[in-house]
Amino acid sequence: MAESMLGMKRSHRCTEVTKDMVDSEVTVMGWVQKRRNLGSLIFADLRDRSGLLQIVFDTEDVGEEGFEKASRLRSEFVIAVTGKVTMREGAVNDALKTGEIEIRANQLRILSESLTPPFPIEENSQTKDELRLKYRYLDLRRPDIQRNLILRSKLTTMVRKFMDNEGFLEIETPVLTKSTPEGARDYLVPSRVHPGNFYALPQSPQLFKQLLMCSGYDRYFQIARCFRDEDLRADRQPEFTQIDMEMSFVDVDDVIDVNERLLAEVFKNAIGVDVSLPIQRMTWQEAMDRYGSDKPDTRFGMELKDVSDIVKGCGFGVFTGALENGGSVRGINAKGQGATPRKKIDAYVNFAKDFGAKWLAYLSVNEDGTYKSTFAKFMTEEELEDLVKAMDGEPGDLLFFAADKNKVVYDVLGNLRLEIARNLNLLDKSKFNFLWVTEFPLLEWSEEQNRYVAMHHPFTMPMEEDLDKLDSNPGEVRAKAYDIVLNGTEIGGGSVRIHMDNVQEKMFEVLGFEKEKAYEQFGFLLNAFKYGVPPHAGLAYGLDRLVMLMAGEDSIREVIAFPKVKDASCLMTDAPNIVDSKQLDELSISVDDK
Repeated sequence: MAESMLGMKRSHRCTEVTKDMVDSEVTVMGWVQKRRNLGSLIFADLRDRSGLLQIVFDTEDVGEEGFEKASRLRSEFVIAVTGKVTMREGAVNDALKTGEIEIRANQLRILSESLTPPFPIEENSQTKDELRLKYRYLDLRRPDIQRNLILRSKLTTMVRKFMDNEGFLEIETPVLTKSTPEGARDYLVPSRVHPGNFYALPQSPQLFKQLLMCSGYDRYFQIARCFRDEDLRADRQPEFTQIDMEMSFVDVDDVIDVNERLLAEVFKNAIGVDVSLPIQRMTWQEAMDRYGSDKPDTRFGMELKDVSDIVKGCGFGVFTGALENGGSVRGINAKGQGATPRKKIDAYVNFAKDFGAKWLAYLSVNEDGTYKSTFAKFMTEEELEDLVKAMDGEPGDLLFFAADKNKVVYDVLGNLRLEIARNLNLLDKSKFNFLWVTEFPLLEWSEEQNRYVAMHHPFTMPMEEDLDKLDSNPGEVRAKAYDIVLNGTEIGGGSVRIHMDNVQEKMFEVLGFEKEKAYEQFGFLLNAFKYGVPPHAGLAYGLDRLVMLMAGEDSIREVIAFPKVKDASCLMTDAPNIVDSKQLDELSISVDDK
């Protein structure tokens, strides 16, 4: 039967009890991790968010009634214990912070009993995600998950302190706002008092933070909840958190400077990692050419090599055909992997097909200098030697080649180098390689919409030297945009914003927006710009991704208290779910049952 804690007050968390407190009386409370009954003594490991502490129950200290009560303890019972701190009489546990001490209990209260949990509450759980997330309130008791959420809390506290010291103001922006359907799908919220009308949940505070710059709040930040109705991956959720900021009277270097110092401070103070400043910068084009990705993982090499000029006159039709169609031929060198079994090579070929490869060519350089290849018979010995030389190939190396339009070649080889690195254990989680990727294309062509769309958003400033190309060659215009990348994951991105009327109007024109449509969607921002708008720029981090990398996790679900699964549902609460018909009637909504 559960008891009240009336009259007992917790004095310490478990690991706050130290050997300096020997002979002191303390009161601790928490969950029973496990219990061992040795007949004359009962040992229980008590757990709270700080860690574990061993409790000893002896009839001499706790009495017959207390000893009988201790014998009923089971895993996940919630208890309160008062007792004396003593040095351990048995073996010291060096794996525990409290491994040299124990509490000899003189008072025990069982505050709550527990059913047998559906899985063990332990670190590095092997339990299936579906079961863990259904009982997330139990999963959250695991020490590794608790460390992640404590890290997340510390990080946001450090960010707030840093931003305050830098003169930023924390200002909240609306969660119920207007739908501006450029980009990902919005989550819509029906209005009861305006039947047939909808709010949208914000995908980011972008427009409001620009309005704050118009209003004179020249340094803004917010730990902002955002929402996107998009397909999920390991590093995506339908609702997520951004560290959002905007600054007035600045350019690219100013934004990068503040953020480099922010990253250096929080990584040092949160996880003891020194970030070397300045962080390397790389243009978007260089990142694509070298790594096949605009968020390259630079913890390992295996960079792409453009061998188009080497093979342009060869007899291999796959190579020459790609070049004739305006594409390229590029390769990667998996050093020392020439002896990879054919079955594994075939697996890489199939992997490449998932990213658009019609065919992936390979060439093994044997230890005797000969070649094993899918295409060697179509090329002369001299052509093969030139190709291997261009790839820095040596005996024992394995070379892969993709030939197609540049976008396909980048996708194929960029993902293939990561797959090979995963298989060779080249992705060292103890390394933190930061990179700024700059000068993104301003626009990208949408085959579906048959028009240019903004790669970031319609308010991104073009590079000044490219402004004249907005009319003549929009696809070549570079943006004053920048992403911060960590270990192959984009953790943040931003840009300098357009503050000049003529440039904004031209941007909407290139995007195919008629003036009337532009004002229909963004009129509140465009009208504000008529009353004096400063040059401004900003950046937003994905807090979930950032904490995931700092904690060494592979999924943001491990750093979010109550995450959704791939279909955007919550296994614990069964959300989303049906609602009462009365609620729908109040919202003037009818549902078509299918």
